[in-house]
Amino acid sequence: MPAKPAAKATSPRGAEPVPIVSSAHLVSARSAEMSEFEFGLIVAGNAFHRWVVHCMSAAGLKDLTPLDVVVLHHVTHRARDKRLADICFIMNVEDTHLVNYALKKLQTLGVVASQKNGKEVTYAATDTGRAYVQRYREIRESCLIDALNADDALNRDIGELARLLRVLSGMYDQAARSAASL
Repeated sequence: MPAKPAAKATSPRGAEPVPIVSSAHLVSARSAEMSEFEFGLIVAGNAFHRWVVHCMSAAGLKDLTPLDVVVLHHVTHRARDKRLADICFIMNVEDTHLVNYALKKLQTLGVVASQKNGKEVTYAATDTGRAYVQRYREIRESCLIDALNADDALNRDIGELARLLRVLSGMYDQAARSAASL
């Protein structure tokens, strides 16, 4: 049984729509849409990573990786000290050494500070770090939010998409655990 097409693209001969996928060999007859979603996730993920790096660079903090930027945002979130384990858990990053490396880099730049509380080390944004994050927010508002020009309906759709992404991330996590046990 052929995969059910879901994309709006058409084949070169103008026949029925063909799925827009990055790995046609993975298209399932039961859900061509999942392959389309994965391709969209790859493209959107790369665009998002490029965006956060350029936005933070425009804010004045250059030469950061996408992970560095999102770690700085998370450490700044709610103005609470964060432990490495909590940062990794919230961001769903399994490799703690990657986040630890980002934290060390951000400390060297003076935008994050660490503090030892008993046996635990916590991290918080410095005044300089918060200033860069505030400038990032202003640039984001100007370059992204203004361009989005969202109305209530689009904002509801974006909220629903965010909910769906959280659901799918849980499904991918469970599938990864299942695959790891094979």
